[in-house]
Amino acid sequence: MAETAATQSKTEQTLQQRPPQHQAVKPGRQKPMTPQPLEDDPDYLAAGKLKGKVAIITGGDSGIGRAVAIIYAKEGADVVVVYLNEHEDAQETKRLVEEKGQRCLLIAGDIGNEKFCREVVDKTIETYGKLDILVNNAAEHWEEENLEDLDMGQMEKTFRTNIFSFFYLSQAALKHLKEGCSIINTASVTAYKGSGHLLDYSTTKGAIVTFTRSLSQQLASRGIRVNGVAPGPIWTPLIPATFSEKDVQEFGADTPMGRAGQPSEVAPCYVFLAAKDSSYISGQILHPNGGRIVNS
Repeated sequence: MAETAATQSKTEQTLQQRPPQHQAVKPGRQKPMTPQPLEDDPDYLAAGKLKGKVAIITGGDSGIGRAVAIIYAKEGADVVVVYLNEHEDAQETKRLVEEKGQRCLLIAGDIGNEKFCREVVDKTIETYGKLDILVNNAAEHWEEENLEDLDMGQMEKTFRTNIFSFFYLSQAALKHLKEGCSIINTASVTAYKGSGHLLDYSTTKGAIVTFTRSLSQQLASRGIRVNGVAPGPIWTPLIPATFSEKDVQEFGADTPMGRAGQPSEVAPCYVFLAAKDSSYISGQILHPNGGRIVNS
């Protein structure tokens, strides 16, 4: 069967060599990236799976978070995009969501701060009157080859962003989540295979897997499902903002598929886990990782 033009375009863009690039500003910006990440699959056929739902998405300004915001809007959900300070990227996400006919509330701030996380949930309820889906997605990572050189202040910041925020937001959200609602956490393939140069990041991702499994057991009797997604190498702003120009060029080449994935290839996992399609699934992790085999 011949590939559609959209599929051909996706294949060409994911296989093409990325030019050397590095961003000095963390956690990274999407607009300067070359090529641009593919965040919206034109071949995706929406079916109203999330019609009338409201979702909070952290890190929704770019990368996987933006792709989730777009696909949720396609499925009929209004979204709240939480981000640090990437205002231009966030405004573009808002435009793309509203283009799909849904509402998008932008909230900027540090999710490593418990008070701010409570404010996010409060503003969501004030604006939309409800909350159905919490997507804990935002993360940061820093390269460091040696444990001896790991800055403890930076390590604490990574933990606050990558795992403390999941506790903060989930706790605040539970006041409003009802039977049939979902919490979806973004882990990583590094939680399973480790990463010698992303020690604190991969450790937080392992914690997210355990957090997901444990919280799912707490909330099962309340009809609230908790699941996760553990992406492999995905072309997002975190990559040029973290790795060297050489590593950026080779990023994802060591997967069985021989390439990095695109945010649009990960986003459907978040629809499945939020929709009724997965009504008998909780405490589980999906693995869009380019064919790597992990012990899940």
